[in-house]
Amino acid sequence: MYPYGSFGPYTNRTEYGWSNISPVNTGQQLLCFSPGQFEFKQAMRSLWEQHVAWTRMSITSLVFGLPDTDPVVARLLQNATDMGNALRPLYGAGAADAFSKLINEHLVIASELVKAAKAGDSAAAAAAEKRWYANADQIIEFPARLNPYFPTEEFRKMFYEHLALTKEEAVTMLQQDYKGSIQLYDRLERQALTMADLLSAYLYAGAA
Repeated sequence: MYPYGSFGPYTNRTEYGWSNISPVNTGQQLLCFSPGQFEFKQAMRSLWEQHVAWTRMSITSLVFGLPDTDPVVARLLQNATDMGNALRPLYGAGAADAFSKLINEHLVIASELVKAAKAGDSAAAAAAEKRWYANADQIIEFPARLNPYFPTEEFRKMFYEHLALTKEEAVTMLQQDYKGSIQLYDRLERQALTMADLLSAYLYAGAA
């Protein structure tokens, strides 16, 4: 089951996501989203937007020891539950709970990595990063369990970039390079929306 007819000849994947190309020069009919497809796509975009936004806020709170750290991190972890719940109507409780668990681990380990880096504990930071990538591989391979046509290696490249950018975002914050940190966030936001669109396309198609 390919996503929306593989998006046909009228769409072009950019770093901002899936964008429509005018059918004027093609002479063919423009593909349309069903209401369910559109709603799921928008939900995934919102969840990944929240994912990078609350990650950034958590990094800021952890780095500077702000009094809002605990509630901010708690709100970040809610993102894991919400991502799982997005899959629940399509794939049931088992898949939803499994995905939530993987995303929760991803976020918890990221927090541990920031804490270790702030403390200057390079051994703890290296150990956390190793676990972070092991967890990432589980997240990357998860969608193929739901849709065998899912492009795992393409997603792996995207998700590894997400990890690298997130780590760099934390490093620039620790180094008080705030301009660089903002530029990284802009890249993270665009990249997260691209991942969201890839996931929504294949996960909705896999449940069809």
